[in-house]
Amino acid sequence: MAIDTVWARVVVVGADGDETAGWSVRGPRPDLATVETLARHELAARRNGRRLRLREVRPELVELLELAGLSAVLDVAAGLGREVGGQAEGGEQVRVEEGVEAGDPPV
Repeated sequence: MAIDTVWARVVVVGADGDETAGWSVRGPRPDLATVETLARHELAARRNGRRLRLREVRPELVELLELAGLSAVLDVAAGLGREVGGQAEGGEQVRVEEGVEAGDPPV
């Protein structure tokens, strides 16, 4: 990837839902420092009654946000070639049916 790659577009969303400002996340391949910076901006926005929404997020950054557990916090709106969330593939039902019986050994 080129040095000037755009990894995401950040939009500041006001309390009324209006988008008030924005910028691009650019540079070399994103890393956890990029995620930390975005998290700090999100924290500052929330302290001021706003929040951040990420748009056009490249898959590499989405993976890092998911790894850090921040993809929902930072409101990842749309990835390039990848959706965050969604349904199970092929319409399959996904559920966990596991119970604990008294006397079961710990795992």
